[in-house]
Amino acid sequence: MFNDIGPLELVTIVVLAVLVFGPDKLPKVIQDVMRTIRKIREFSESAKQDIRQELGPEFKDFEFEDLNPKTFLRKQLENEDLGLKEIRNGFDLKKEMAEVTDAVHSRDSDPGPAGGRIDMTKKPEDPGRDERPAFDPDAT
Repeated sequence: MFNDIGPLELVTIVVLAVLVFGPDKLPKVIQDVMRTIRKIREFSESAKQDIRQELGPEFKDFEFEDLNPKTFLRKQLENEDLGLKEIRNGFDLKKEMAEVTDAVHSRDSDPGPAGGRIDMTKKPEDPGRDERPAFDPDAT
């Protein structure tokens, strides 16, 4: 629950708790907080058990953690019935990238202008200073 709290943050919280509640009231406050957390957990577990009982025996393996989309996807992708491991193992990324590169460079197809290569870095030719673009009276 508190995996992302560092040691400096924990010391800061303890110092603030001592300053706010005082050293004589702090143990009672900690006990009250822990009792409240225990009650919330008990309530949550009883609610989960009630829901499982209401769903019936066909949902006996139902886990509430499966409602998290990441957990659900991970569980479905690890499922052996779908055959995704064979698909993943049969996919060769280097071969696919080489085929795409060959297709982009037109190595297997008919060569285009300039020996099959198009210079994408070349800027389009600008009309000369004396040349004016065609005037279209209907466009104005």
